[in-house]
Amino acid sequence: MQQSDTFTSPLNLALVGNPNCGKTALFNRLTGARQKVANYAGVTVERKAGRFVSGSGAAYRLVDLPGTYSLSALTPDEAVTRAVLLGERADEALPDLIVLVVDASKLRLNLKLAIEVLRLQRPTILALNMSDVARKRGVHVDAARLGAELGIPVVETVAVQQQGATALADAVDAWRNRHSDSRPDAWVSCRFGDAATPMSASERQQAVRSILDVAVTERTQARTTEDRIDAWVLHPVFGYVLLLALLFTIFQAVFSWSALPMEMIKTGVDGIGALVTQFMPEGLLRSLIVDGIISGVGSVLVFLPQILVLFFFILLLEDSGYLPRAAFLLDRLMGSVGLSGRAFIPLLSSFACAIPGVMATRTIQNPRDRLATIMIAPLMTCSARLPVYALIIGAFIPDRAVGIFNLQGLVLFGLYVLGIVSAMAVAYVFKRVIAKGRLQPLLLELPNYHVPHLRNLALGLWERARIFITRVGTIILALMVILWFLSTFPGAPDGATGPAIQYSLAGRIGSFLEPLFAPIGFNWQIAIALIPGLAAREVAVGALGTVYALSASGDQLASALEPMLTQTWSLPTALSLLIWYVFAPQCISTLSIVKRETNSWKPALAMAAYMFALAYLASLATFRLATAFL
Repeated sequence: MQQSDTFTSPLNLALVGNPNCGKTALFNRLTGARQKVANYAGVTVERKAGRFVSGSGAAYRLVDLPGTYSLSALTPDEAVTRAVLLGERADEALPDLIVLVVDASKLRLNLKLAIEVLRLQRPTILALNMSDVARKRGVHVDAARLGAELGIPVVETVAVQQQGATALADAVDAWRNRHSDSRPDAWVSCRFGDAATPMSASERQQAVRSILDVAVTERTQARTTEDRIDAWVLHPVFGYVLLLALLFTIFQAVFSWSALPMEMIKTGVDGIGALVTQFMPEGLLRSLIVDGIISGVGSVLVFLPQILVLFFFILLLEDSGYLPRAAFLLDRLMGSVGLSGRAFIPLLSSFACAIPGVMATRTIQNPRDRLATIMIAPLMTCSARLPVYALIIGAFIPDRAVGIFNLQGLVLFGLYVLGIVSAMAVAYVFKRVIAKGRLQPLLLELPNYHVPHLRNLALGLWERARIFITRVGTIILALMVILWFLSTFPGAPDGATGPAIQYSLAGRIGSFLEPLFAPIGFNWQIAIALIPGLAAREVAVGALGTVYALSASGDQLASALEPMLTQTWSLPTALSLLIWYVFAPQCISTLSIVKRETNSWKPALAMAAYMFALAYLASLATFRLATAFL
């Protein structure tokens, strides 16, 4: 990003550090909501850019580079970080100052990267993060001695506290003053040579030991609280029970916690539609606004509370340090079906969206393991399917208690479990038939436990809400307008007896596809809704809202979508559609990312083909069995 960007300051700062060192928390503390997320041009590696104003009033641009253990560029993340620090990327300015973030409680590991960065001989400051955690663990770091050994300033930070980054911002101001006084070499360390001079791993390790001997004092501690917690969390039996209980609680909360805000949004959308209907004359424009925009977009927007509840729990578990432990716990189970233990994090990311899940496979070095993970990542139930699940479950599954549980939550939990089991089964077949190879063991650093910080949770939820609302206001809105046009023109001929939509372009498309989907219980309205669902699966809900609004007449037109579906669908049809979306062919965005990550359309097309076949066969079996026994 060049100086034509909206950030006014010509001085660029780059945050660099190991994963789980608190780098992103520090970024959030400094920038707050003044940040944006994008991918580096040419690669699907996420970058966060933001700005902040220091106490002196100076403005800075800050980039949070991907976490890395080394600059040796073994993965795309490491390659991007190295390229940015060396000024090799045209889409990212060379950092004026590198902010090197380290975990004070794990300096032995973090200082290896620090020495590599210092050998670049760029202006650098070290943020000694998590100092409070280090002290609790009996680790005392002498910041002044550490700075003297490294040859750069060291500032203690506690990113989760209100004033945790103030000292860092003040130090950056001090560097800015030196920089403006024509001292570009300020805070450049020459203690470890330069990048052009070879430095072996043993030499680097020896340098780390020497620094620790001088600057760090550790007192021997008995078994820590984290050790006692891990004894339960990583227990070979109780650990799995705890994981299942957490997942079960999440899916119960998705329905129970979101009921009230969903009802409020639904009431608001219905009220807006009624007002427009009351004050606008009947015609095409009113039909576009009420049937196309309000009915279509509103039927998707109503599920925002459920998506936020789901992400609240995901962010909570991630911020607390539990998710890497779940990966460690499931390593052996995943290895039994032929997956690398490294596949857990990408598959877990796919519960939010398959796109970051596919991108996260970059950390898997074995090409066969990586391809296997990419091919099954979309089987994880992403948040885009949640509106479809919630609509059908709300319409056809009674809202009643089953013991201490809610029946709707149980069904939702079952759909997620079905997706996971299906992914494991596909992985088992894939690895033994197509991609045979040796499994790689999982090497994983377990971060410290943290009490989740409300500010970080709020920023994360705001980001997810913004992304969802942006999709509603752009992609979904555009698709709803297109669908309304296809569902309205041409109009019904004179003497027509059916709904006008049956004679439209969309009706003709639905009628053409109906014979294909009739064996699995889908009518022509569902066939229409599946088409825009290829762009974004949650659009299927808005498409159903638009199609049924235009298909209905009289009192039905004013009815809510759920009662309308209950009247027009059978229970086997509803169950068949639920199962369809467990295996639903992927949205176009996911397929394009698969193509970018594999540099070939073959895996993307193979994914679409096998998932369509799975979805069709599973829906066919569900519909036939449900028709026979229900």
